[in-house]
Amino acid sequence: MTGIRTRFTSVISAFLFLTLATFGARAQETGGEFLADLHDFRINNYFAVDAFYSFSATGDTETLNRIVVAINKANDAMNSVIASTSGVLSADQIEGLNQSFDKYKDLMRSNINEVRDRGYPDLRLMADLADTASTMNATATELYSVAQQNSGAKADDRVESARSASVLMAQMMARYAARTHSSVSQTFQGATTEIPLDEQAEAFDQYLKNVNSGSPTGELKEILSDVSSKWQFIRSSYVNYNDNNVSFIIDRYSKGIIAGLTSAIELMNSSS
Repeated sequence: MTGIRTRFTSVISAFLFLTLATFGARAQETGGEFLADLHDFRINNYFAVDAFYSFSATGDTETLNRIVVAINKANDAMNSVIASTSGVLSADQIEGLNQSFDKYKDLMRSNINEVRDRGYPDLRLMADLADTASTMNATATELYSVAQQNSGAKADDRVESARSASVLMAQMMARYAARTHSSVSQTFQGATTEIPLDEQAEAFDQYLKNVNSGSPTGELKEILSDVSSKWQFIRSSYVNYNDNNVSFIIDRYSKGIIAGLTSAIELMNSSS
């Protein structure tokens, strides 16, 4: 028990240290790199929320480590956004997003400590975390659109559809985790204002169709075929989200889809 407690404390310490670290990110010179960092920021914040919902039910150290990894990746992306010299967003816009992120990290830390100290979550704190995460990611999405317009670069429709699909899948995954790990999930996952999961599944269908346009070949075709297969395997679980399904399979396949889309984006960018 002492060993587990020590590892738990060590992970929390790493979280506290790394998320408060000074900015050491590279300075970007292009709007394209800026957009990539803002995309990574959104994805990893959803990954952290997804992991927290699981952690809130289990208190598992390995799951806690997933939160830490995701938060630190989001932190790295935010540091890169701040250090960027691309000029596609104003200093005030970036600072506003960073302040929201700081609040989100503080709430995540408080929620983790609640589970650690009491053995179960505080629903009010969970609600605050979910609301803050939802608002922050909505702001990040709006700023992504603004940055895209200001970059002056012609957007690749397939790349943008793949990024939109990735963010949507990450959001759906986090919401599904909320439904799975709490009987009162609607209280803290934003269900009253967000699009229902079955409608989000239909939107994902369209994004995936757009990504597959243009008759992809070679490695890209193989990756997108794998993404489509994984999606068909779990799609009904998102459409019929009130049915009892094996949540860890939904989570694993959702992450596999996001990983596949990430690889597809890299291939499409390298060939453009």
